[in-house]
Amino acid sequence: MNNLQAKYIYSSAIFVAQEPVVLHTILGSCVAVCLWDKERATGGMNHYMLPLWNGDGLASPKYGNIANELLIKKMLSQGSKTQNLIAKMFGGAQMLDDQARIFDIGQRNIELAFDNYNTYGIRIAKGSTGGNRGRKIFFNTHTGEVMQKFL
Repeated sequence: MNNLQAKYIYSSAIFVAQEPVVLHTILGSCVAVCLWDKERATGGMNHYMLPLWNGDGLASPKYGNIANELLIKKMLSQGSKTQNLIAKMFGGAQMLDDQARIFDIGQRNIELAFDNYNTYGIRIAKGSTGGNRGRKIFFNTHTGEVMQKFL
């Protein structure tokens, strides 16, 4: 992965590569989905903070239902087919104190990702979700390989 250009994906962002690149981000309760097209050898990533947009204000990709749909649509608009796509989910850790666990944002972010990609019929490969530690991930959009480091 060292010889490719690297691009950091901030929260509330989506990026689909035009050429091979290593996408990387840092996650706590947020979730990132690495979406890879095995036939075209290209991919993209999103990074969202909250599961569902409630319809008020801007439909921002900081919400999983918006970020996942936008990532899928962007990959499809660039020539990918759903049967060639593979999704890997990362993040969704329980990072906050006991009172904040009531909202269980990390787990809700994870469940939403699985629901969204299953709805589109996109294959879900092994990722790394849950737990109580943050993660730093690196996604090679050419090979589909994801490396992870727990924080």
